[in-house]
Amino acid sequence: MAALFGCRVRRLRTAAGLTQAQLGAKTHVVSTRITQVERASGARPTLELARALDAALGADGLLVDLWPHVYRESFPDWSRTFMAYSARAEAIREYTAHVVPGLLQTEEYARAVLSVGLSHRDEQHLEERLAARLERQKRLGSPDRPELLVILDETVLRKRIGGDDVMRRQLARLLEAAAEPHITVQVLPFDEGAHDVLGGSLTVLTLADGSEVAYTEGADHGQLFEDRPDVRRFAVAYDRLRAAALPPRRSLTMIRSAMEEDYRDPELPSRSARRRLAQEQLQQSGGRQLRRGRRRNPRRGSGA
Repeated sequence: MAALFGCRVRRLRTAAGLTQAQLGAKTHVVSTRITQVERASGARPTLELARALDAALGADGLLVDLWPHVYRESFPDWSRTFMAYSARAEAIREYTAHVVPGLLQTEEYARAVLSVGLSHRDEQHLEERLAARLERQKRLGSPDRPELLVILDETVLRKRIGGDDVMRRQLARLLEAAAEPHITVQVLPFDEGAHDVLGGSLTVLTLADGSEVAYTEGADHGQLFEDRPDVRRFAVAYDRLRAAALPPRRSLTMIRSAMEEDYRDPELPSRSARRRLAQEQLQQSGGRQLRRGRRRNPRRGSGA
């Protein structure tokens, strides 16, 4: 992909009648950097450079669209293989212990998640990782969208990432996603205790030919499993998690409760406050009806 990106840059530059030095001046890099990009040598182009090249060459988004594929090549072989499987999977079954899965993250929640951890280097790296994650989310709205089944540990709902406003909007996004016919969201409550995937995350992908692969991930490592016995073991573990999780409707109730109680808008009353108000109104309404009834009784008695 880096070679394809470089080829496109060279063709666009030649068509525009620019030398490498002239294009470098337009994009604020030295001419040798343009040479590296065109030859797919040296460091891969950054997202910032891809955007600058796209604008300078009038590529109408072509280079920016190619960039996530170039970026993906910087990952280890096993990680790139998993991404390739994910891009064509017909069904994705995912369990996460600590954060909302990347496919369902809002941009601000994703930014908060990606901005911490041992893999975070600098602001440019953050923007590149964020752009790649948002690009992968587009498949959920495409014609070949996969069936997505997500199990969230209850920890995911309670862990304040990015602050109350970010969490409230993220949980609202989960409720919105769960309304889609191809997306199911469940919550594994605290009281289920220990299980086979404790402390990590698990993804099981089903491909078009019916085969499956599994991927497990911790804080700073991941592992891809393609051998059938291993994948079967993880698929069974996922099925057990799904059986232990709350049913979809009760899961959404828990998510809604967390959104309204744990991260509620301070300008709005809490659910318990609204419940008390409703009870008071009901009692007042009942009292008024009772008093009206008592006023009518003497009239009926005197006319008898």
